[in-house]
Amino acid sequence: MFEPQSELTHTTHGDTASHTDPTNVPAHGLHPDHGFEVDPWQLSWRGMDIDMIGRTETLFALSNGHIGLRGTFEEGEPVDQPGTYLNGFYELRDLPYAESGYGYPESGQTVVNVTDGKIIRLLVEDEPMDLRYGRTVDHERVLDFRTGTLRRTTLWTSPTGRTVRIKSERLVSFTKRTIVATRYEVEPIGEDMKLVLQSDLLANEPVPLPGNDPRLAAALDAPLVPALADCRGTTAVLVHHTKRSGLTVAAAMGHKIEAPGNAETFVQADGDLARLTVAATVPQGSKIVLTKCVAYGWSARRSVPALRSQVDAALAMAAETGWDALKAEQAAFLDEFWSDADIEIDGDPELQQAVRFSLFHVLQAGARGQSRQIPAKGLTGPGYDGHTFWDTESFILPMLTYTVPGAAGEELRWRHSTIDKARARARELGQSGAMFPWRTIDGDECSGYWPAGTAGVHVSADIANATGRYLRATNDESFEVECGVELLVEVARFFAGFGHHDAGGNFRIDGVTGPDEYTAIINNNVFTNLAAQQAFRDAVAVVHRQPAVARDLGVSNAEIKHWTRCADNMTVPYDENLGVHQQCEAFTLLDKWDFEATRGRYPLLLNFPYFELYRKQVVKQADTVFATYMFGDGFTDDEKRAVFDYYYPITVRDSSLSACCEAVTAAEVGYLDLAYDLMCESVFTDLHDLHNNVSSGLHIAALAGAWTDCVAGFGGMRDFGGNITFAPRLPHRLNYMSFRMLVRESRIVVAVEKSQATYRLLDGPPIELAHHGERFTLSDDPVTLPIEPIDAPAPPEAPVGCEPYRREG
Repeated sequence: MFEPQSELTHTTHGDTASHTDPTNVPAHGLHPDHGFEVDPWQLSWRGMDIDMIGRTETLFALSNGHIGLRGTFEEGEPVDQPGTYLNGFYELRDLPYAESGYGYPESGQTVVNVTDGKIIRLLVEDEPMDLRYGRTVDHERVLDFRTGTLRRTTLWTSPTGRTVRIKSERLVSFTKRTIVATRYEVEPIGEDMKLVLQSDLLANEPVPLPGNDPRLAAALDAPLVPALADCRGTTAVLVHHTKRSGLTVAAAMGHKIEAPGNAETFVQADGDLARLTVAATVPQGSKIVLTKCVAYGWSARRSVPALRSQVDAALAMAAETGWDALKAEQAAFLDEFWSDADIEIDGDPELQQAVRFSLFHVLQAGARGQSRQIPAKGLTGPGYDGHTFWDTESFILPMLTYTVPGAAGEELRWRHSTIDKARARARELGQSGAMFPWRTIDGDECSGYWPAGTAGVHVSADIANATGRYLRATNDESFEVECGVELLVEVARFFAGFGHHDAGGNFRIDGVTGPDEYTAIINNNVFTNLAAQQAFRDAVAVVHRQPAVARDLGVSNAEIKHWTRCADNMTVPYDENLGVHQQCEAFTLLDKWDFEATRGRYPLLLNFPYFELYRKQVVKQADTVFATYMFGDGFTDDEKRAVFDYYYPITVRDSSLSACCEAVTAAEVGYLDLAYDLMCESVFTDLHDLHNNVSSGLHIAALAGAWTDCVAGFGGMRDFGGNITFAPRLPHRLNYMSFRMLVRESRIVVAVEKSQATYRLLDGPPIELAHHGERFTLSDDPVTLPIEPIDAPAPPEAPVGCEPYRREG
């Protein structure tokens, strides 16, 4: 199994924030406020707290990017959100409008909680095992980042005084992406017992109604219609279809039973329920073991018999493989991931745990999506209706591109598969090229709020930028020919038609909303314009590399020249009097927001009308600050610091996307300790439930920010034009950090200490790099270079009540 080693001998260290008081954190052991034992390679919770089950169901979720299971108990109850999700499986619902308008999307899409195969109910001498009753003597759950399994051990005494020890282990297979497996064992303590296990497939489970928070999912009432139910031996299958979206899902379960003596079994299947019942008398000192495999398949086109055949075959494959081999394959898959992606930290043990937790969940969100979206919540909960946003390409794909590039390429192939819908949306709005949706599951626009949705056109440029980054980092020519050229060309065509040259020859992009959703329908947002500029340049480069594909797409020399002119003459607003870039035209002329008066009333979007927010200098999420990182070659060092100093004091971080962006720029301009605090805010978003909504799903983009803050923040990694450069520097709280990454055919590790950094090529061809501006070739021998100390002024203050999440100890 992969055991990371320090590369040097070293000394020892888009959602809504609820600005939290500082928290004391111990160096090791159980965190007093957050319930988790601090361990570098696993997340464990000991004890039972019914009030925390919504949160732990999310944190202990398992996924492979295709199937997602919330970390609910096998016994089915107690439960907050049952949660079994298939990537891309959704139901349609009407979008209500007080006043409709031309071009408004007509239907929304909501992820469906599909047939639940996690359930294994236990009856102890006719007493249902339920942690709300009887006495829980001991209870521990462990999410293991190296084995990819969720383990659970419970010692429970029933209300009638009988004690059993329950052990379970669950996995969602990375190597067999349609398979979920659980091993469940029960041991009587102190006496012989009659035990009954009921293994279920259950559809149309009741889910809780959402509150008034717009980030929560819409409630779907029994969205699945039965199409087939069958059973034989110890197997069963259920097939259902949705009422409106035309999707069909099949779920099949098979079992292996290990019991002393004879066990009676009975299987049934009808409508929404299939159940295998196993009854046995188990002597003390013995145990009954049930190994359960569940296979899932879904389609918009395939017939019920075809889907049934698919899951039957997958189940047979899983049975032939067996539990032990499934576990071994899971661990081997993760060994390979950690060898390419691990980040090692010395100086903050809980941060080390949180970073690996973050990387593990980002992997789970994207590993086996295979030409499917990566939702904002992954497959861990119903938040945001299961939609994908610009978060995917701008926050999640950078990590995957340099660690699991195949997963990044698959997500971009999914975007390309929706390009006809993007073209149709552009035509509907009177535009050329392709206009990708603000939020979606299948490629159709699902945002009913025009100012923040449709006007957020930067999402198209974000997709183009992710495409260009992926191509530079991988040299994936087959993707370039099959998908990349068309993606870049159609986005360039969109912005070429959407923007215009003014009388002075400047190219303008008017009437848009940038990343900051508190400033909407504005002109020349810096982030949007620079993203479009990069998209133009990447389009020009790719058509020169692939002229035959460009000809097939009808690209002319005149069009190429026009894209070049648009990029070269892009408007980038700048306030000469203040000496700072404007987030958008005239932004610095807006009235100031009264932060003192809004202390304790965050997030602002739930406490103030957009009518007020849009007219003031208040920023929801890092916008121009993010631009100085993403498009940093367009700013001088002084300009970056000026941007941070101006915008940090007016950014309330009412979004989980903000802290990681601010951390990167803070580190670059020398505010290292502030960068550390902001990094912690991003990394602990979910583990410490800083936004008070983790029960609806993880914030995958914020978790990907853990990688960004380590590699791009304190590692100073930048990739402009395919030139990989580093400018590492550590904050006071960290003594050492190393990270691994893949660049084209080369796998490298960078080990950063206080006064030096060492670069090592693990395998692949030599690669040209730079360290604080000094270029070098990394080949067989490690390269160690000094890190000069930096003398930075005191950082600016955050808005009142929006101080970063400071951890002490």
